[in-house]
Amino acid sequence: MACGPDPARNLRSALAGIGRAAARGAQVICLPELFRTQYFCQEADADNFDLAESIPGPTTSALSAAARKHCAVIVAGIFERRAAGVFHNTAVVIDADGSLIGTYRKMHIPDDPLYCEKFYFTPGDLGFRVFPTRFGRIAPLICWDQWFPEAARLATLAGAEFLIYPTAIGWHPSEVESQGAVQREAWSVVQRAHAIANGVFVAAINRVGAERTLDASESRPANYRGLHFWGRSFVCDPLGAILGEAGESEQLVVAVCDRDEIERTRRDWPFLRDRRIDSYRQMTERSLE
Repeated sequence: MACGPDPARNLRSALAGIGRAAARGAQVICLPELFRTQYFCQEADADNFDLAESIPGPTTSALSAAARKHCAVIVAGIFERRAAGVFHNTAVVIDADGSLIGTYRKMHIPDDPLYCEKFYFTPGDLGFRVFPTRFGRIAPLICWDQWFPEAARLATLAGAEFLIYPTAIGWHPSEVESQGAVQREAWSVVQRAHAIANGVFVAAINRVGAERTLDASESRPANYRGLHFWGRSFVCDPLGAILGEAGESEQLVVAVCDRDEIERTRRDWPFLRDRRIDSYRQMTERSLE
């Protein structure tokens, strides 16, 4: 999905996409991270807090109506206003009857050039959650979470069948030529590895297109070019095989996931059986040096 500066228009675009996905038989429909807005975290600007909303709120109401209309589960990333001065990068899970069955708040918060998320988001405090929906047990995780095997493993141990990562990841324009292909491949490989190591399905849903900050013309140098979001949303099976993948433009990807594959894969590759849980206590240390 490409996200423009008008939140209302982005929501309309998302609802239209949900309708198209449902028409193609999709039962679990996923939207990117912070889909209502452009990626405002490229700069630290307190005015951008005005883009946040409560949960439940107007966006979850619209998504609930769409889920009920299309009898589909919806996973979507929302900028959550929890209280005055407390904001989260949140994913909501709405069941096929339109009920808001849960929220997940992004646990790992990055702080890099053009990714000023620590300015905006309080780290999640709900843990790694799994939600039983009509069409499977879903663990929503968000973007930077996708690099951490601990998050994927804990969600799996809690019963997840699907790890779903709403995402906003792209290139600094200066890095595309020298590192672009390697960075994008690393992003795909690490998430497919989570699928393999845990015997689950993984879906990563990214935005597309070039975005500047909302007031780039005033606050940035003339040569500032923002971020280019690389898209490439995909779904993979418990062996890491790609079941469906998008390109770098707006695209709807529908993949068929046979949940029986989880059982078959874990019988053949019993990683969860052979874990040495008696030997991992030091994993909670920052460093062993």
